[in-house]
Amino acid sequence: MIRIAIANQKGGVGKTTTAINVATALAATGYRVLLLDLDPQGNASTGLGVDRVDRSRSSYEVLRGDCSLSEAAIATRVPHLDLVAATVDLSGAEIELIDFERRTHRLDEAFAAAPPRWDVCLIDCPPSLGLLTVNALVAAQHLLVPLQCEFFALEGLSQLLDTIERVRARFNPGLSILGVALTMYDRRNRLSEQVAQDVRACLGNAVFETVIPRNVRLSEAPSHGLPALIYDHRCSGSEAYMSLARELIARMPAPAQAA
Repeated sequence: MIRIAIANQKGGVGKTTTAINVATALAATGYRVLLLDLDPQGNASTGLGVDRVDRSRSSYEVLRGDCSLSEAAIATRVPHLDLVAATVDLSGAEIELIDFERRTHRLDEAFAAAPPRWDVCLIDCPPSLGLLTVNALVAAQHLLVPLQCEFFALEGLSQLLDTIERVRARFNPGLSILGVALTMYDRRNRLSEQVAQDVRACLGNAVFETVIPRNVRLSEAPSHGLPALIYDHRCSGSEAYMSLARELIARMPAPAQAA
């Protein structure tokens, strides 16, 4: 199973929107996809229409070892897309995990025990660089970084890259950056274009060609419990995420080659 963490310690960069819609696009192309919601806010779970009362087993229980990934996974409205939901209990998990052995490897061990039920797992990380995100980075083989086209984007990215290097050095030397996705791009704003140019000059081919635009339909879709690709597959945001998924597939190893 290919495991991809979607991370950025800055909130409001389109991370969860990217997780939901890339997962949906991959499922639409035939991949068996698991989306693991590791954010205490649980926005990915809500955005896929899973009510809080239906989250009896969540990523919190998986981290604690109270249930397996297979036991926590539930089907969504999207064919071939399963979800391990998040609950507010995750907000206290970082304190609880301090007393656990190998606390940075809890998620990695859960994946190691999982059957080959899925081709790809996307992990939606919280907007911080705490123990939950570290668990995701230790468990993942690849990293997808959504980056908002704004003035402080590169500053936040440097912090994330530093964390990635520390995780590589101590826990997961095989972790690679699959790509950086520019989000919330406003073609009417010259600053968006300038930031995009700066990021490409800094990171080169690591930046995906596809740019995700600011789009009202992307914002509306979660309130209906649907990915934008189902809510309005013809809007510019949906078309951009389909394009991003195609680029992602081109960069991913084949599922059979993944550990």
